[in-house]
Amino acid sequence: MMAGLCGIFLGSLGVHKFMLGYTTPGIILAAITVLTCGIGSLLTGLIGLIEGIIYLSKSDEEFYETYILERKDWF
Repeated sequence: MMAGLCGIFLGSLGVHKFMLGYTTPGIILAAITVLTCGIGSLLTGLIGLIEGIIYLSKSDEEFYETYILERKDWF
């Protein structure tokens, strides 16, 4: 649940990716936001919002299997 909320509110900085141990995708999201002086945060924020909603719509078992065991990086 926490990763989903972080995806919605802090997705443009990749916080939800870092929480799940996905360092490279987290760095990519944060770098796009910072290097574009915040302009890229529209895209990365949308990605975070979508991923946050997906995370919150899954049951605990589905979330664990998909993002912890199978290590699915994006969406």
